[in-house]
Amino acid sequence: MKVTVIGAGNSGLAMAAHLTIEGHEVTLWNRTEKNIQDLLENPIIHCSGVINGDARIAHVTNNLKDALLDPEMIFVTTPAFSHAGLATQFASFITKPTTIILNPGRTFGALEFQYNFHKVNPFVEPIIAETQTILYTCRKVTQNQVEIYALKHDVLVSTIAGDDNQTLVNNLPTGLRDKFIPANSMIETSIGNVGMIMHCAPILLNTGWVESEQDDFNYYRTGISRTIAGFIEKMDKERVEVAKKLGHPIETAVEWMKRTYELEGDDLYSVIQSNEAYATIQAPRSLEHRYVMEDIPTGLVPLEAVGKELGLEMKTIGLVIDLASTLLEIDFRKEGRNLHELIEENGISARMILN
Repeated sequence: MKVTVIGAGNSGLAMAAHLTIEGHEVTLWNRTEKNIQDLLENPIIHCSGVINGDARIAHVTNNLKDALLDPEMIFVTTPAFSHAGLATQFASFITKPTTIILNPGRTFGALEFQYNFHKVNPFVEPIIAETQTILYTCRKVTQNQVEIYALKHDVLVSTIAGDDNQTLVNNLPTGLRDKFIPANSMIETSIGNVGMIMHCAPILLNTGWVESEQDDFNYYRTGISRTIAGFIEKMDKERVEVAKKLGHPIETAVEWMKRTYELEGDDLYSVIQSNEAYATIQAPRSLEHRYVMEDIPTGLVPLEAVGKELGLEMKTIGLVIDLASTLLEIDFRKEGRNLHELIEENGISARMILN
């Protein structure tokens, strides 16, 4: 299959290598040329971990028009805060329907992408979908080297309408088809995304360590103490209640982790401590990291907005947004995804969220 992977970060590098090893023709695009310079000179990604091998990428480029020349499927792996801008650019280059999958979309990412695409190009109707989470637990080591610690099991995927998700999965490239399962609704991929629950509070509550020039620590096993794990579970209860109110019950973070990584445990803390995929993942060295800059404005902010529209207090999640906004002096609610704008402009497909 002819596939384009957008973004050469952790998951983009992993996906490009994985699909190439599976025999697909992969184009890898990255906005900043200097961050793919080594691959432009020698387009081989060295992959280690649960997937091993040297993947010679068919085409590496920072020219988006070239990257979007008639792909059968496009996988967007960039941070969610770039989705709106990418949608606008995609609209200028895509001339016929194709499938665009956001990995992941965060909260209602597919809706935001469709809205911005159609502002520029109302004539082409791509299939826009989003995944619940990133498939790969991985880290980019260098520009041309990635280590994949684990592949998650049964990652949910959904289009905006959610009415033909099995066909979407059936059409995925080999190597991915058995890793994804069709969601019943986009609610399950958007509200079901646990990244915003697992990332935001721990990094903020460990600010001293994160900003220390002397210390380094394991993000999950050290940074998430029993107390912080308990706080995360309070956030998670609010997330689960939003989905319940919307008529699409979802897993708790504990249930998701046990299923995804095939783990056992009675609470979030014990499950995290037993997850071997987390054993070597070090914490970020700055609060200006996607755990804050992506997961709060494109995850927690629209989640809180939906919850409040449904009459829920959203107290714990609100505290995290407030803390991040105060520490970084950024109004994340103002800068984040505008729920009402999406609903008003996307029409009936978006109104189903609050019905």
